[in-house]
Amino acid sequence: MKILPVNDVAFRKYGRVVKNVDFTELVKVLETTPVSQDVVYEPSVKQLEELPVMKILTEKTYGELPVQVGYCNGHNSKLNALEYHRSSEINVAATDAVLMLGCQQDVEEDFTYDTSKVEAFLVPAGTAVEIYATTLHYAPCGVDGKGFQVAIVLPKGTNYPLACSHVRAAEGAADQEDCLITASNKWLIGHPEGGLDEGCFLGLKGKNLDIAE
Repeated sequence: MKILPVNDVAFRKYGRVVKNVDFTELVKVLETTPVSQDVVYEPSVKQLEELPVMKILTEKTYGELPVQVGYCNGHNSKLNALEYHRSSEINVAATDAVLMLGCQQDVEEDFTYDTSKVEAFLVPAGTAVEIYATTLHYAPCGVDGKGFQVAIVLPKGTNYPLACSHVRAAEGAADQEDCLITASNKWLIGHPEGGLDEGCFLGLKGKNLDIAE
């Protein structure tokens, strides 16, 4: 799979490189967080949120909207699913990482999506990127089979369990966006080979992309 540098012009429709925030201390702390063989996501991590950069992210990057800082660490090379939020997401890489991205505008009316439209981008260690709200994304991938460590910044409460029930895909609601809601501020489209929990909407068509191939 072709992997483009994150500073390539093709990345501009998906997000931007964040250059006005110093993430040096955040990266140093992130480097001490565990990396398992699986993908582990922690939406809110105290040791990251206690850093001075938390105030900058809240006041400037998110315009005083309360935020949370966590991480997504582990080993991964496959697409498996794509998700989106109603807000931008900041990714800060402590290791080299690859993001596989798509555009929400390319999701069909029945909420299926052709994985051949996905593009992959390398985020070098120490780099931070903003992923726009209309950008489809999921877990990062490691480089050359190595593990990855990526801090994830989102509006507070994102990716936590839902407080109310929503119409699920299993109930024949593929024509309603509600069937994609799997957590707070999270809409998810899974791949049949992605190993997702039962009940997730499996609307990704085509190959379950693997950057190792």
